[in-house]
Order: sequence, then structure tokens, then C-alpha cells
Amino acid sequence: MKSFGEYIRRVREEKELPLRKVAAALDIDTSILSKIERNERVATKEMIPILAETLGRPEKEIEIEFIQSVVESNLGDLKYLKDGLKEILKTL
Repeated sequence: MKSFGEYIRRVREEKELPLRKVAAALDIDTSILSKIERNERVATKEMIPILAETLGRPEKEIEIEFIQSVVESNLGDLKYLKDGLKEILKTL
């Protein structure tokens, strides 16, 4: 599975946006965004609406990519992950 950082990099490059422009929109240093794209730092959920606007993608798409990446990287090795997620969905 691709990481959220890899996703951000791919979309940013497709849009031909320089790292500095996206970093400025997020109000972070370019080195921090570069680390997020290389999976050396983790993006925050607060970045989602800003990334959606800056990258010209639906917020829902960005948020889904973020959720998938967080779940996979933190819980992906759990034997009963799918069962646990099904139970969570019942409560929402």
C-alpha cells in the first residue's frame, strides 16, 4: 500500500506544484513537507482541507487516503483488523 506521503507527492507532481508552494499553504517548512512525502514525518488531520484546496482534489479523497495510510501503518499487522473495523462501522 502506498503511504499518504507518497500520495501527496504524486498528486503534487501531477499538478506541477513546487514543494515550497504546498508547504507555504500548509504553513510549514519545505523540509517538513519533504519528510512527510518521504515518510519520515507524519501528516496531521488538520492538513487535509488545506491539501484538498491546494492540490485541487476533493477533501473526501484526501481524507480517505489519510485514513487508509494511518490505519495500515499503525494497525495493518493485526490479525483481526477487518473484524474490528466492521464493529466500529456498526457504531457510526
